[in-house]
Amino acid sequence: MSRFHRGTVALKPENSLKRAEELIGVGQKQSALQTLHDTITNKRYQRNWTKALEDVMYKYVDLAVEMKQARKIKDALINYRIACQQVNVTSLGDVIQYLVEVASSKAEEASQEAQAIVGDIGDLEAEDSPEEMILSFVSGEKSADRTDREVVMPWFKLLWETHRNVLDVLRNNSRLEGLYATAAKRTFGFCVTYKRTTEFRRLCDILRNHLGTLIKYKDQQGRDRTDLGVPATWESYIDVRFEQLKTACTLELWAEAFRSVEDIQGLVGSPPKGIKGPKASLMATYYARLTQIFTRSEARLYNAYAWYRLFTFSRSFNKGLTQDDLVAMASNVVLSALSVLPYDRGNTAARGYDIRPHEKENSARMAAILGFNVDRLDRRVLLSRQALLADIERKGLLQLVPPQVKAVFSALEGDFNPLKLCQTLSPVLDELKTLGEELKPTDACPAGESAADLMAYVPFIQQVALSRTIRQLSEVYSTMRVSSLSGLAPFGWSFDESEALILDAVRHGFLQARFDHRNGTVHFGGSGDDRGSDGVKSQVASAAKKLSKALTAINAKHSSVASGVVSRNGARRSAAISKAMEMAEDENKRALARKQVIERRKEEHERIILQKEMEEEAKRQEAEAKLRAEEEKRKIAERVRREEERILKEMQEEEQNRVKAELAARGRKVEDSENLDVAALKAEMLREENKSEQDMRRRLTKLIKQMDHLERAKREEEAPLREEYMKGKVINEEETWKLEQTAALEAHKKAWEHDLAVKQKVQRMQEDAKSLADTIQTRRAAEFEALRIEKQKAAEAAREARKMERDIARKREYVRRCCVEIEKRRREEEEARQEEERERREREQAEHQRKLDEIAEKQRQREAEIEERARGGGARDQPAGDGARGGGGGGRFVPPHLRRGSGPAAPDGGGGGWRDSGGAKKVAGGARTEGSRPLCAAAAAG
Repeated sequence: MSRFHRGTVALKPENSLKRAEELIGVGQKQSALQTLHDTITNKRYQRNWTKALEDVMYKYVDLAVEMKQARKIKDALINYRIACQQVNVTSLGDVIQYLVEVASSKAEEASQEAQAIVGDIGDLEAEDSPEEMILSFVSGEKSADRTDREVVMPWFKLLWETHRNVLDVLRNNSRLEGLYATAAKRTFGFCVTYKRTTEFRRLCDILRNHLGTLIKYKDQQGRDRTDLGVPATWESYIDVRFEQLKTACTLELWAEAFRSVEDIQGLVGSPPKGIKGPKASLMATYYARLTQIFTRSEARLYNAYAWYRLFTFSRSFNKGLTQDDLVAMASNVVLSALSVLPYDRGNTAARGYDIRPHEKENSARMAAILGFNVDRLDRRVLLSRQALLADIERKGLLQLVPPQVKAVFSALEGDFNPLKLCQTLSPVLDELKTLGEELKPTDACPAGESAADLMAYVPFIQQVALSRTIRQLSEVYSTMRVSSLSGLAPFGWSFDESEALILDAVRHGFLQARFDHRNGTVHFGGSGDDRGSDGVKSQVASAAKKLSKALTAINAKHSSVASGVVSRNGARRSAAISKAMEMAEDENKRALARKQVIERRKEEHERIILQKEMEEEAKRQEAEAKLRAEEEKRKIAERVRREEERILKEMQEEEQNRVKAELAARGRKVEDSENLDVAALKAEMLREENKSEQDMRRRLTKLIKQMDHLERAKREEEAPLREEYMKGKVINEEETWKLEQTAALEAHKKAWEHDLAVKQKVQRMQEDAKSLADTIQTRRAAEFEALRIEKQKAAEAAREARKMERDIARKREYVRRCCVEIEKRRREEEEARQEEERERREREQAEHQRKLDEIAEKQRQREAEIEERARGGGARDQPAGDGARGGGGGGRFVPPHLRRGSGPAAPDGGGGGWRDSGGAKKVAGGARTEGSRPLCAAAAAG
C-alpha cells in the first residue's frame, strides 16, 4: 500500500469519512487514518473550510490518539490551521479542545488501569514470583513502577506531546493569540495536576523561545504576524507569564519562578503605547510571589524590599484591604527588614570598599525587578538595610504594627545596651507566635495566609540581635570570657552556632574579634587599633552624651554641694584648660599622623582585599564559563541522543506497522496497540517461508517422477504403433512423389512449347532491334570521346596553373632566403664594424690615458727639480710676471701661488708655457692644441 500511496487521489471530506468508517469496520485503522490524513493535507480542501472537514478532523483525532500518532496529529493541525485561520478560528479551538480532552481521558483511563493492576493482589502474604524478583534485582524497579512505565507513561507522554504540538501550531500568529494563551494555561494546569516538574521546565523554555523568536524577527513584515506593540497582544503575553510564575511557585520550582520573574520584567520594561504597565491585581500577585521566592532563597534584603513594595502597592491600589490586612503586611515589612543582617554578605559597598562590576549589575537588576527606577548612568547600590529602615520610619509603618513588633524594632535599633539586648528581646520574640495566630488577613490580602506566619523571622532576628550585641561589646570591651559571652544570648543556642555567627561577621568586616580557646576568652579589635577613627569618634561622643546627662542629674539633686565643688575645682580646671591648650597643637599633629597611618593601612588593606576579590571574580567567571561550556556540550549530547532515540523509535514503529500489515495479509489478526517482537516475527516468517518452499520442492520432485514414469510407459506403448505408422507413411510418400514427378514433367513440356512459340514471334523484329542498338552505341561513343577530350584539356590547364604557382612560390622562397641572407650579412658587418669601432675607441682611450700619464709624470719630475733648485740656495728670485711671460725658449717654472695676472696660467711644457686664450696655445675640453692641429688624437676624439 505504501508503494503506490503517492498515486492515490484524496477523497472529498464526506467520502473520506465514509471510507474511514468502512476501513475501521474491517479492522484497518492504519489505512483509515491515512485516508483521513490525505484529505486533510490536500491543498484543494484547505482553501475553503467546511463542516465536513471539521468532522473529518474529529474522526482523525480519535484514530490518531488511539494509535498514539503524535507527529501526524501535529501535521494535521498545521494543515487544518491553514484552512481555519482566515474563516473560522473557533473551529480550530474546538478541535484542539477535543484533542486535549481525548488525550487526557486516555491518560486517566491508563492511570486507573494501572492502579487496578497494582491493587489486584490476591494474597498479601504471598511472596514475589521468580520473574518479578529477577526484574526487581535487574532493573531496581518495583512492580508498581514497572506498571506505570508500561501502561501509564505512554499515554502521559502522548498528552505532553499533544500540549507541546498545540503550542507550536498556535505560536506567533495574531489571529490565534487567544487560543495560544488558553493552550499555555491548559498546559500549566497539566503540569500542576500531575506534578510534572521536568515538563514544566521544558514548557517554560518553549514559551521563552517563542517570545525570543518573536522579538528577534519583530522587524520582518508578514501576514498575521504577532506584534507586541498591540496592547491586547502584550496583555495576553503578560497574563501567560504571570500564570507561569504562579505555576512555578505552586510546584516549588523557585529557580524557574525567578526566571519567570525576569521574563515578566522584560515584558514590563517595554510596554506598548497607551499602557503604563500590568494590572494592579497582577502586580500585587507579582510582589506576593517575590516574597515567596526570596524567602525560599534566604535573600533577606530582597525579601524585605518585596514585602515593602507589596505593602505600598496594595495600600495605594487595593481599596478592599482591611485594617487587619494592613497590620499583617506592615508587621511582615518591619520584621523582614529587621531580619537582614547589619552587614551584607555579598556586597562590598556595604563594607566600605569599591563596588565590583557584577555587584552593580546585580543591584541594578534586582532593583528593577522590585519596581525601583534604576539610573543606568550611575549604578549605585540602591538597596540597603539602612535605607529600608529609614523608609519604614518615614512612611509611618511603625504606627501600624502591633506593640510586640514595635518592641522588637526598639530593641534592635534603639539605645546602646549590649548586656541586656538579647534578654530584652527574647520574651518579645516568644510573643510573636501568639501575635501570628491573632492576625487574620482576609482574602483581599495578596499574601494570603503567609502574612500571618511571623515565626519564620525569629531565627533571623536572633542572629541580628547576637551580631549587634557582639558589635556593641567590641566597642566597649577589648577582652571577654567566653562563658560571659554565652550568657548574654539566652536563645538556646550552642556555643558552636554562636561562634559560627561571630566568625561570619568577622569575615565580612562587621567587627574585629578572635577566639582564644586555650584561655577561654574573646579578644575584640585587631593588632593596634584597627577599629578606625570612626568607631572611636562615635564611642567618645556617646560617652560625652551620657556623662553630660549624669552631671545634669547630679547638679539638679545636689546644687549646694555642686557649687562648692565647682568653686574648689575652678583653679584646677583653669590650669587643666591652659595645659590642654598648650598640648592641643601636639595632640592634633599626633592625631593627624595617626589618621594618615590608619588611612594608609586601610587603603592597603582595601587594595589587597579588592585584588583578592578580583582574582576570585576572575576564577569564578572562568569556572562559570567552563560550567556553561560543559552544560552546552551536555545539552547538545542530550539533544543528539533524543533525536537518535526519536529516529530509532520511528523506525521501530514503521517496522511494527509493516510487520502488522504483513501479518494481516497472511490472515493473522493483530491488535493495533499490541507491541510485537519484530525479530522473532521475522524469524518465524522466515521459517514459514522456508518450510513452504521445502514442501513445494518435495511436491515438484514427486510430480517430476510421476511424469517421467508416465512418459516412459506411453513411449513403450507407442513404439509398435509408431513403426507401423512410419511404414504406411513411406508408402504414401512414394506414391505422392511419383504423381508429383509426372505432373512436373507435363508442366515443363508445356512451358517449353510456350517459350518456343514466343521465340518465333520475336525473330521477325531482330534486325530492327540490332540497327537501333548500333545507332545508340555510335551516338554514345561520340559523346564519350568529346567529354574525354574536354576533361583532358581541363586537366592540362590545371596542371599548367599548378606548375606556375609552384614556380612563383619557389621564386618567392628564393627572394625571402636572399633577403634573410642579406639581412644576416648586414647585421654581421654592422656587429663587426661596431666591434672594430669599440676596439678602436678603447685603443684611443688607452693611448690618451698613456699620454696623460706621461705628461703627469713629466710634470711631477719638473716640480721635483724646481723644489730641488729652491732648496739648493743661490737661486735668484724673479717677479712672478716674468716667469709667466715667456717666449718659445725654456723659461723658468713659477709655482701657481706666485703667479700674477688675470688670465689662466699653466705649466710650460717643452714647446712653451701656458698662455692666455689669445695666444697660440690654449686648453679646451681637456685637450692641448696648437692652431687647429690636434696634439693628442684620443683627446680630440674625446
